[in-house]
Amino acid sequence: MKSKNWPAIIVLAVLILFPIAVRSDYYTHVFIIALMWVIIGSAWNLLAGYTGQVSFGHAIFFGTGAYTAGLCVTKLQISAWWGMLLGGPVALLVGLLIGWICFRLRGPYFALATIAVGEIFRLVATVWRNFTEGMQGILIIQTFRSKLPYYYLVLGLAAVCVYVTYRVVRSKWGFYFVAIREDQDAAESMGISAFRYKSLSLMISSFFTGIAGAFYMNYMAFIDPHVVFSLHYISIMAILVAIIGGVGTIWGPAVGAFIMVLLQETFRSSFFGLFPKWVSEAHILVFGLLVIFVIRYMANGIIGDWSKVQRLWSKDKELLTTSGGN
Repeated sequence: MKSKNWPAIIVLAVLILFPIAVRSDYYTHVFIIALMWVIIGSAWNLLAGYTGQVSFGHAIFFGTGAYTAGLCVTKLQISAWWGMLLGGPVALLVGLLIGWICFRLRGPYFALATIAVGEIFRLVATVWRNFTEGMQGILIIQTFRSKLPYYYLVLGLAAVCVYVTYRVVRSKWGFYFVAIREDQDAAESMGISAFRYKSLSLMISSFFTGIAGAFYMNYMAFIDPHVVFSLHYISIMAILVAIIGGVGTIWGPAVGAFIMVLLQETFRSSFFGLFPKWVSEAHILVFGLLVIFVIRYMANGIIGDWSKVQRLWSKDKELLTTSGGN
């Protein structure tokens, strides 16, 4: 077995053993949410980080997957778990349609178009009460009382998402994605169909984001348009997860997901009750400062600039050794 695979195997083993070693529903819940964001961040990163198509509308696919699972119950009277099978393909079809419309635009115009389409989906889900229940939302009964089945399910989905991203990026498609990101005109002059491969990237990205949305419906058992189609809670969070961890890297979104979720939870609990409650509202400010710091000093994210982190760590050790010797 290749030595470079050992870190991934060790991380996976730790995550498998975590809920067994730490018997706490609270910490298991935090890790479930973090693993869900690993899926969303990795999916966004494939489209934006590797293909260069910055999307502010991934809430579209998350919400589509969530509502697909919810509507299985309210309209089809079948289990919401069918949404785990249907949510991804339905989100993929939505992504294909959105790509056909929005890939006529480039750069900031594409990004603005995804914001507009995302708001359209949110408004339609809010107004179309006969179909989506509007702001009343969709409420279902959770299948499992224990969090362990949800934990291992989302862990498996996250592992599959990261692995598929890894394989795609290192395939012929991945080279085409990067070529389009670097210079679309040059890529097309070499015979690469930019529209086709941008569409393929979006289809994969929307598929996994839709699965994450369907999982969210089954796990949280309640959705409404302002949550699952939210620009700031879903779309912006997906971008922050990738930026903090490292855009255009395999492991960046995973690292960013755990950092953002753990940081958010720490502030939400006012540092586990050690600080006043008003501290819980400061997490947005801290997120902003963290993004500014990363952009200023680690433009490629924690994983992308890991060599800088190692150099800083080695310098600190040398300084400590020197001061200790004196």
